[in-house]
Amino acid sequence: MTTTPSSPREPLSKVYEAPAVEERLYRWWEESGFFRAKVNPDRKPFTIIMPPPNVTGQLHLGHAMTAAIEDALTRYHRMKGFEALWLPGTDHAGIATQMVVERELAKEGSSRHDIGREAFIKRVWEWVGTYGGIIEDQLRRLGASCDWSRKTFTLDEGPSLAVRTTFKRLYDKGLIYRGERITNWCVTCRTALSDLEVDHAEEPGALYKICYAFEDGPLPDGRTGLVVATTRPETLFGDTAVAVHPDDPRYAGLVGKRVLLPVTGRSIPVIADEAVALDFGTGALKITPGHDPNDFETGERHHLPIVNILNPDGTLNEQAGPFAGQERLAARVALVARLEADGLLEGVTEHPHSVGHCQRSGDIVEPIVSAQWFVAVSPLAERALAAVRDGRTRIVPERFEKVYANWMENIRDWCISRQLWWGHRIPVWYCADCDHVTVSIEDPAGCEGCGSAYITQDEDVLDTWFSSGLWPHSTLGWPAQTADLDYFYPSTVMETGYDILFFWVARMILMTTYMIGEVPFQTVYLHGLVRTRDGRKMSKSDPTTAIDPLESIADYGADALRLALILGTGPGQDLRLYPEKLEACRRFANKIWNAGRYILMTIPPGTPITPPQEVRSELAQWLLHGLDQTVRNVQGSLSAYRLSEVIDALRGFFWGEFCDWYLEMDKKPERSPEDNQVLAYAYTTLLKVLHPYVPFVTE
Repeated sequence: MTTTPSSPREPLSKVYEAPAVEERLYRWWEESGFFRAKVNPDRKPFTIIMPPPNVTGQLHLGHAMTAAIEDALTRYHRMKGFEALWLPGTDHAGIATQMVVERELAKEGSSRHDIGREAFIKRVWEWVGTYGGIIEDQLRRLGASCDWSRKTFTLDEGPSLAVRTTFKRLYDKGLIYRGERITNWCVTCRTALSDLEVDHAEEPGALYKICYAFEDGPLPDGRTGLVVATTRPETLFGDTAVAVHPDDPRYAGLVGKRVLLPVTGRSIPVIADEAVALDFGTGALKITPGHDPNDFETGERHHLPIVNILNPDGTLNEQAGPFAGQERLAARVALVARLEADGLLEGVTEHPHSVGHCQRSGDIVEPIVSAQWFVAVSPLAERALAAVRDGRTRIVPERFEKVYANWMENIRDWCISRQLWWGHRIPVWYCADCDHVTVSIEDPAGCEGCGSAYITQDEDVLDTWFSSGLWPHSTLGWPAQTADLDYFYPSTVMETGYDILFFWVARMILMTTYMIGEVPFQTVYLHGLVRTRDGRKMSKSDPTTAIDPLESIADYGADALRLALILGTGPGQDLRLYPEKLEACRRFANKIWNAGRYILMTIPPGTPITPPQEVRSELAQWLLHGLDQTVRNVQGSLSAYRLSEVIDALRGFFWGEFCDWYLEMDKKPERSPEDNQVLAYAYTTLLKVLHPYVPFVTE
């Protein structure tokens, strides 16, 4: 980085006052164009495409860690002579942004349905215009050396064209289809979710044993019905069979008989299926194809009908008879009481089980069969798996390659439609006259089948991860073959948290290797999560764990926060952050400053900052040898993405050998030109090597 033009005799304060310099320096960096990358055939490119934070968001520690690491890598390569591009952007965050604006409407006593789709979308754009740039300004405060001239938003014209082009090409190849399958439904967000958007956690629960009476009356042995065991009794209104294992002697001769659903009396068959676990519950399993993924597969094998019992808001519909209109969990309590009163409840036992929750709302997710758009991912997964196995894309740390491979080998079709209004609207139009489906990159004037003008566009939007899956190339101008795409693609490094390996990283590899035929990035570097001193995951919603990065910058300085977010972590390892660590890093920044004050007061103006031709002093020889070895160690650790080792090595040498030993022994009444030159060269070299990690104080 070029140094600021200032006199070596300019007086410096005794303490490094970060707020006094950070805003001024960043403004100077940006105005001087230091961060702008250009196509330069004489230089090798180094490219990082920033993981786009949600447009709804504010800087949190996860963003800050990502920015600190990516900025360090970018500044290092920029200083090494690479044409370094760190391309920033933001994500439209479909569910999150829509929920924010819907809450604002609710405060006004209105809803999106009251004002209509067009007015609602306009309202969201107004919100984005007001608040969408907040996180960009906060990243500047951290010192992020992004090329802001290339900033991209997932709903910009370029990425939008990339989304439609991808959808059209995959549809034409038969890899995007619409079908009725079971999906995860959030009753709060009122939309389908992909499997990856559901968090599962074991919770206390109960196993309810319910008797389904035989339609033809009791058996000769006195049995009045089949007893099933379930954790979700309210779903019985959607049952279309009871299944037993064909080899279960308890139910020999019962397959083909019919039983009656409690309350409603609807008749359903008893079927045999080898998927039934002999040792679970009673061995008789209620089959609810419309509300359970396993039951859905059983229903397909036996051609069972599908009965949906839920409204989009989580209340029971008319299939529930007298319980229609009740909220699902309230209905469970009421139904159990009714079963007990009718003598059909055989028992209730404690039974902890895994429960899925929507990542966004935290509400319990309901499996529901509905018509959605899907990507058939198996053909894409084959290429994505090969890209990592043959080394075209390397994952750091390597242990995540096995996790990645396991996921790719067991991947399911991806539900990409969302019942939202904010986002990339699905580019599909339905004809009212001939029922033809038109899929088009541009908005069509009429049906491509019959030419009718009576066409309507699909109401749904695409999963946000669909557009962000195209991020490595859509940000560089694809589908056009731009100069940026030719030069900066593929990215050198994709750096992000290990917790979104499947959400985002895997999907980028899936989409890009198929659409482009080339990997999106050469290396995936996965950092860990930020935790408290005692190992708890930090959460903005929990004041006992949260550390506000903006408050930390105000209290300790951006350099200190950046150091603290790198020091003590490694590839795939979680980081512990606490105030004492931030204070220690602030003291180190101040140590750099005070060493500079001493040197500026000691050496005369014009002292060369190059190494002397010949070094006679044994002390100077010792220092320069240690400095050379430290720089070599730093480069070795950086090539392996062990950034914490870099900070350890630099902090240890600077504070120990350079300050505590050399500077103390350098304090003598008579100094030679060699003394001054060694001091100037060593300090300047240390500033350069430290600069990617603590850019403000070193500048």
